[in-house]
Amino acid sequence: MAKHTGINNCHKTYIRGKNRRGNWLAVILLRVSRRDFGLCLSTLLLFCLGSVLWQLNGGPPQLLLHVRYYFGKSTFLDDHGPLASRALPFPSQVVYNRVGKCGSRTIVLLLRILAERNQFTLISSDIHNKTRLSKHEQMNLMVNISSVPQPFLYTRHVHFLNFTRFHIDEPVYINIIRDPISRFLSNYFFRRFGDWRGEENHVVRTPGMKDDERYLDINTCILEGHPECSNPRLFYIIPYFCGQHPQCREPGLWALQKAKENVMEHYLLVGVLEELEDVLLLLERLVPHFFSDVLNIYRSPDYRKLGNMTGTVHKQTPSLEALQVLSQRMDYEYEFYRFVKAQFHITKRKFGLRTKPQPQRQSASLHHREEQEEPGETVLENWEV
Repeated sequence: MAKHTGINNCHKTYIRGKNRRGNWLAVILLRVSRRDFGLCLSTLLLFCLGSVLWQLNGGPPQLLLHVRYYFGKSTFLDDHGPLASRALPFPSQVVYNRVGKCGSRTIVLLLRILAERNQFTLISSDIHNKTRLSKHEQMNLMVNISSVPQPFLYTRHVHFLNFTRFHIDEPVYINIIRDPISRFLSNYFFRRFGDWRGEENHVVRTPGMKDDERYLDINTCILEGHPECSNPRLFYIIPYFCGQHPQCREPGLWALQKAKENVMEHYLLVGVLEELEDVLLLLERLVPHFFSDVLNIYRSPDYRKLGNMTGTVHKQTPSLEALQVLSQRMDYEYEFYRFVKAQFHITKRKFGLRTKPQPQRQSASLHHREEQEEPGETVLENWEV
């Protein structure tokens, strides 16, 4: 009997021990399950967060790369190749097909400073006298432009190029124009006497020009109808916006209308030189990754020293009679100029910029204002009644 009792006691002790072990095992399993569940949730959260950061930044988060390198002793590049390129700012391709004697040298000087400061590629062509291209030349130029590392800004004296015609991604266009007569006079005297960069600059630019042509009075040139002061030489600004079509070179309504259409469809901004600071301010707001801080640079004393060398020398104002004749010959140019100026003012109003009243002074019905085209250069503007 005592033996049987001892056996029962041993059995009960065994059962209690087994139950205690089972309880401890259950507790351990429960704890492990909670820990694993929390680890899974943390991993999932980290994965989701990493995916979001990846998509926003155009590549894997730096934290994940560090973690992978720490645990796996390898990098993302080792297993998956090069990282996806980060998203480029928009627009990342800009073309400035600068119009001659419309402040282009001022802008190019600024762009050289901005390219280094804002880290974009600037390609400034040295070709100045080939604005009209054959179909083959257009294709080659557009392919070469498109191969420039982005973001880039390409600038050249060239008539508008239609990239979509050749099924090439089109860049964003910008440009600046000025009062047509002011542009003509600046070009007339620049060809003869150059600017402040050097006393012999004009001889280098036009070495074949004879003295009787170089010193030809501007009034005589206009009133006697010399080729330089009559059509088609005066039809100059519109072709830069009309394009490469042969009809763009002929003064007429077709070229004028095509130029207007291209301004509306292909140009981010076309400014007027007479309001250059507002042009720079709008460019800074529209394409900040190219023109950030441009207005401060333009106003700086260091830049002024450079800009003072680009002013055309020995400029003269023609007589009222000559101006009236010249204006009649440039009727299409003035209609386009007024169109661009109106669109520019609309853009200014959208950004909350006001157009300041332009002071005028009257003398024998000749309204004009002296202003700087490029620092140091006098400009005739708003001469008409």
